[in-house]
Amino acid sequence: MKALPQPPPLNFEADEFALFLDIDGTLLEHAAHPDAVRVDDDLLALLQAAERQLGGALAFVTGRSIAAVDRLFAPLRLPAAGLYGLEHRLSANGPVEAAGEPADIAALAEEIAAEFDGANVYIERKGPILALHTRAAPQLLARAIRLVEQALDRLPPGYRVLPGNAGVELMPLEAAKGAAIRRFTELPAFTGRRPVFLGDDTSDENGFQAINEDGGIAIRVRPQGDTLAPYGLGGVPEAISWLKRCAGYPPTKAASS
Repeated sequence: MKALPQPPPLNFEADEFALFLDIDGTLLEHAAHPDAVRVDDDLLALLQAAERQLGGALAFVTGRSIAAVDRLFAPLRLPAAGLYGLEHRLSANGPVEAAGEPADIAALAEEIAAEFDGANVYIERKGPILALHTRAAPQLLARAIRLVEQALDRLPPGYRVLPGNAGVELMPLEAAKGAAIRRFTELPAFTGRRPVFLGDDTSDENGFQAINEDGGIAIRVRPQGDTLAPYGLGGVPEAISWLKRCAGYPPTKAASS
């Protein structure tokens, strides 16, 4: 794949941009277990500065639940689309539109957990979404994908399987980051601004498509294979450095050399 150019530095204080951020693999390095990641004070301060400069036009768009996001980033409670847009908090510190776990997904989760009993696969139950994380056992990814795909025949219509870099998720068709981003762009804090989205996985491609269609800036972190994003950043450190430049942080010695 041809290397993607780095995105141009933006000025968050220019009243031009709305920023949408994936979390895992974009702001935080992946871990074998989703609860093993930590948010440091430097990242919290960066997000607070960016939200202030953007006039509140900053939102998380993530596969995590909003409750999980709030635990990670406490005390910060930014606007957020959780579970790929099945949950929303449309304003900072506002109420959460949550999503419950259907009975058929609960039963499937129990069945798959029994199938992988003793294996180093983490089964994450996120309401209507079932995620199998194989980062600690990459040799089991193909088996996990096969099990979830076979389960589609036994579920009601309206679900899809989304394989990722280190796992697979089963989710309702309406779970799509692009739709979540479009919902935010209709809100007063976001409307009229050029949307910018940073993501790192196949689940973010739908968001990149929406951004491109709206004339925005789509950025894939650690790009692998084909992507709809015209820009790329090498990894989480590069994404954080780029965000700091956009927020007006002084360049580090390494960045300026």
